[in-house]
Amino acid sequence: MVAVGQRPGLLLRVLPPGLYGGRASKVVERSVIVYSRMWFVFASGVVEPLLYLMAFQIGFGRLVGDVAGPDGRPMSYVAFVAPALLASSAMNGAVFDATFNVFFKFRYAKTYDAMLATPIGPLDIAVGEISWAVLRGGIYSVAFFGVMLAMGLVTSPWALLLIPVALLVAFAFAAIGMTLVTFLKSPSQFDFIQLAVVPMFLFSTTFYPLSVYPEPVRVLVQCFPLYHGIELMRDFSAGVLNLAMIGHFAYLGALAAIGVYGAYRRISRLLLR
Repeated sequence: MVAVGQRPGLLLRVLPPGLYGGRASKVVERSVIVYSRMWFVFASGVVEPLLYLMAFQIGFGRLVGDVAGPDGRPMSYVAFVAPALLASSAMNGAVFDATFNVFFKFRYAKTYDAMLATPIGPLDIAVGEISWAVLRGGIYSVAFFGVMLAMGLVTSPWALLLIPVALLVAFAFAAIGMTLVTFLKSPSQFDFIQLAVVPMFLFSTTFYPLSVYPEPVRVLVQCFPLYHGIELMRDFSAGVLNLAMIGHFAYLGALAAIGVYGAYRRISRLLLR
C-alpha cells in the first residue's frame, strides 16, 4: 500500500472538488488544443468584419453621408458604425463559445463531470471557460480592429483602447451567457439566446444614435449591456472622454462579476449534488 505522503496528488483527488482553485489555465489549455485543429472557425472572425465594413464603406454608407459623432462633430457613417460592430463582434464571439459549446460539454459530452474527477473544481471550470470565450472574442476584435485600421477608420490615439474594451464586453457576455446556458434543457431553447442577442445587436445604437428613440424606449435600450460597450467604443474611437464612461465600465464589470459567480454556483449545484 502506497503511503499518502508519497502520493500527495492522491489525497487531492479525493477532496471535494469545490476546494480547488488556480487550475483554470488547464481548462483554457484544453480549448486551445481542441481549436488548434479547427482554425477555420477563427477565419470567420476576419472575413465577417471585412464584409460588414466594406458594405457600409462602399454601399449603404454612401447613401447616408455624415452623421453627428459623440462630441457633436460630423463623422462618416462608416466611422460611426465601425466601433459598434466591433463591440458586437466581441459579443458574438464570446456568446457563441460560452453558450453553444458549454451546453454541449455540459449536457452531452459530460466533459465537466470528467474534469471534476480531477483536481479541477467548479470555479476553475467557470473561470477557464469564460477566459477562453474572452480570448475568442478578443481574437475577433483584433481582426476587426485591423480591418478598421486598414480602412483609415482609426483617427485617435484613444482608439487603441478599443481592444481592452472589447475584452471587457466579451468578459461580461461570456460570464452571463455561461450562467444562463446552465438553465437550458434542450438545443431548441437556444432560440431564447438568439431572442436576446439579436434585438441587442439591432437596437443598442449600433446603426443610429440613442436620440432617435422615444424616452421610454431610451431607458430600455440603456439597460442593454451591448449599449454600454458601444458607447465606450464610440467615445474612444472619436477621442471623446467623459464621466459617463465610468458608469459604462462599472455596468460591464458588475455584469461580469455576477456572471462568474453565477456560473460557479450553477456548476457546483448541478454537478456536485
